[in-house]
Amino acid sequence: MCIFCDIVEGKIPSTKVYEDESVIAIRDLNPQAPVHVLVIPRKHFDNIVDMAHNDDGAYSAAVVDAIAEVAKIEGIEDGFRVINNCGEDGGQSVMHVHFHVLGGAKLGEKIL
Repeated sequence: MCIFCDIVEGKIPSTKVYEDESVIAIRDLNPQAPVHVLVIPRKHFDNIVDMAHNDDGAYSAAVVDAIAEVAKIEGIEDGFRVINNCGEDGGQSVMHVHFHVLGGAKLGEKIL
């Protein structure tokens, strides 16, 4: 099992911002902006390529919907950044696809 699967299953505590039947959104433990939330599909996909090849589109759509909901909840709808790191060479440190939602300040080019 991976750490995000354990978080999704409630085995590891997290601070939830949003959840539905397909995704969970939690606060990042090492925030890189005033708002830094991770949007994680409940189903395990190693990375975005794995999700693209093994999802009928339902999880992809749920992630996009969850990102929009997180932006609304956090009050950053006017501007935010979404980041996905894919593979070790792309900076992915947890091999369960996830999306960083950052905002709450004017974001410069050097964030993350």
